[in-house]
Amino acid sequence: MKPFFRSLQFRILWIYILISILTVGITGSVLYVGISRVVMNQSVESSQMAIAKGGTYVEMYIDRLNVLSTMLARNPETVRTLAEKNKTGERDVLEFIQNVLISDPFIQSVIVIGKDGYVLSNEQKLNMRRSSDMMEEPWYVAAIHSNIPALTSARMQKFSMDKDNWVISLSQEVKDERGQNLGVVLLDIKYKGLEDYLNGLELGSKGYAFIINSNHEIVYHKDVSYFVDGVKQKQLIAMSRQAQGYDLKENRLVYQTHLKGTDWTLVGVSSLDGLQQIRMQLMKSFIMVGAALLILILVTSPWIAKSMTRPIHRLEQAMQQVESGLLAISVPETGVTEVQGLARHFNSMVLEIRQLLKDIETKERALRLHELSVLHSQINPHFLYNTLDTIVWMAEFQDTERVISTTKALAEFFQLSLSGGEEFTTIEKEMAHVSKYLIIQKERYGDKLSYELRYDPALSDLIIPKIILQPMVENAIYHGIREKNGPGSLEISCGRTVEGSVQFIIKDDGAGFDPAILEADTGASGQEPVPQVRSKLGGIGIHNVDERLKLYYGQNYGVTITSAPGQGTEVKIVIP
Repeated sequence: MKPFFRSLQFRILWIYILISILTVGITGSVLYVGISRVVMNQSVESSQMAIAKGGTYVEMYIDRLNVLSTMLARNPETVRTLAEKNKTGERDVLEFIQNVLISDPFIQSVIVIGKDGYVLSNEQKLNMRRSSDMMEEPWYVAAIHSNIPALTSARMQKFSMDKDNWVISLSQEVKDERGQNLGVVLLDIKYKGLEDYLNGLELGSKGYAFIINSNHEIVYHKDVSYFVDGVKQKQLIAMSRQAQGYDLKENRLVYQTHLKGTDWTLVGVSSLDGLQQIRMQLMKSFIMVGAALLILILVTSPWIAKSMTRPIHRLEQAMQQVESGLLAISVPETGVTEVQGLARHFNSMVLEIRQLLKDIETKERALRLHELSVLHSQINPHFLYNTLDTIVWMAEFQDTERVISTTKALAEFFQLSLSGGEEFTTIEKEMAHVSKYLIIQKERYGDKLSYELRYDPALSDLIIPKIILQPMVENAIYHGIREKNGPGSLEISCGRTVEGSVQFIIKDDGAGFDPAILEADTGASGQEPVPQVRSKLGGIGIHNVDERLKLYYGQNYGVTITSAPGQGTEVKIVIP
């Protein structure tokens, strides 16, 4: 008995388990990677939209402040007041300043200061350096040449760590009609106004946003320590310089957007907590599902392997029984399509073996009968007696030449018949054999018999069973021409058919007969004709020739007889 680990069932079992595990693993990995990628793209897109949205809000707010400062700087009353120091104009400017303060609660102060130090503001006590020539004040000159917002007011001399004192300053130059400088408009916006826009960004538990200007100075960060800690500031500067996008190693998204109208860059850092949570949940789900599937596979795989190999085991057992000689067996045609095909072919093979054994028995009987027939035709005493009688008769008439030719023909006839005991000969020798036979018969029947032999010389060397023509010719002479009133003729030819087979035709114009006699006496059982019919149709020769050819070449070949009473007979012998 074969070891189980070498059996087909064992191999199917482990191949099934291996393929199942690989399938589950690959499918889970593909789904995990695919879903993670989709979630990551959505998370990245969501974070980018949040950062961009925060930047848009800041831009819109800065634009609105620029509009307010520009309106105040270009107000005719502001220009006239700074140019003429008109008290009436002062009231109008201060009223405009109040309207600006009312329009935005985050505007802490609005200051209009002339180049000679003249000031109009909502604040009573200003903490700012002034002189009669403001062009000597660096912050004033910087305010003239830039309207870009800056953290802390230009008038604040010391940076405080108290965010409540921080402001964003926005300046706008005031010019007269000739474009000459008259002064500067300053808007101080509370830091909280900017902070409120950016603190609400959803960037994850570890995410944050910061603003850095073109001088790499921190403008905004929710952690105030970044404004005084140089190491932390360098970290933010390095992050603002790196390529934006998703960092797989740090599992974070860095996204930058430049704020229009400023020299600020808003940098958002998202920790993508949702992505990490979804990945963990996916991993847990896939592990649980994979474990359940693995248990199911381990439980069902032995049953599946056994169900697949059971029909093959039945087939193997049936083969062993056939090998032992038991042919009365069949196997159920069940299982997969391939096994059903094997079972079907096995059953057909067993049936065919049975039929072959029967055919072998039949052919063995036919061969034995053929051997007897050949022996009989080779030493036919009746033919030999008639031939010798003819030779004696010719000798009595002292017809020496005919005696010699007939004796030679008889000798050559028997030499070709015997041919060293071989069962096969060539077409050339077979035609020579029947030719010698006809020479002898011609001497016996004289003018009663005339004949003609022809064949294609190209067929001379083809190998065929021997003594297949002589029985036909004998039948044609004895039961055709001899029974006819008057002389008769016999034609023997050999050639190829359209299909390429070799065909012999033996045609006589003798008495003929009714072929139904053969069919009636042979019968459906395939038994030989009764002796009376056999004797009438030339003995056992024709039947044995037909059986021999079918034995050698198959049922599609053999002897075909066409005849009718008074119209002669035509016999066709077809071989491959």
